[in-house]
Amino acid sequence: MKTLAFTVLMLMVLAFAPIAKAQTKMIGGASMYPTKNIVENAVNSKDHTTLVAAIRAAGLVEGLEGAGPFTVFAPTNEAFNKLPTGTIDKLLKPENKNLLTKILNYHIVIGLLPTSDLWVMLRSGNGKAVLNTVEGGVLTLMSKGKKLYLIDQKGGVGYITIADIFQSNGVIHVVNAVLMPE
Repeated sequence: MKTLAFTVLMLMVLAFAPIAKAQTKMIGGASMYPTKNIVENAVNSKDHTTLVAAIRAAGLVEGLEGAGPFTVFAPTNEAFNKLPTGTIDKLLKPENKNLLTKILNYHIVIGLLPTSDLWVMLRSGNGKAVLNTVEGGVLTLMSKGKKLYLIDQKGGVGYITIADIFQSNGVIHVVNAVLMPE
């Protein structure tokens, strides 16, 4: 029985090792604590106010506060501002909740995928990897130099600007584009 308990304890330690050794990072003028969940941290980032408003409007707060683990590719306010004029206001309207939810879920992958794992996926995929999103679509992962790029299903391209922001329920990678599903 002691061996089983020790084995379970060691598996738990190994499963949360990336989070345990994670450091607090500053994003949007706020500390991102690895002991807080995705929503608890995101609400403090001045660079992600549009994303947080969208998460609330889509009713995704409770899900992103859940156990996870989740990998979130988090567009900045600047990324949202690249959308055609009026798009953000339109998406935040209650009648567009389904479309907003679809777009936001396209930025989420189930599982903990730090950049070290993303690079391994690229190497094993000969420079290309496919990430299955919560929305049901795929993001194509590629690299150029030391940057990791995401290509959406419409051919839009963004890259990770700040990586490996570990949360109690996953990891956030800040991206410079709003990624669009089909």
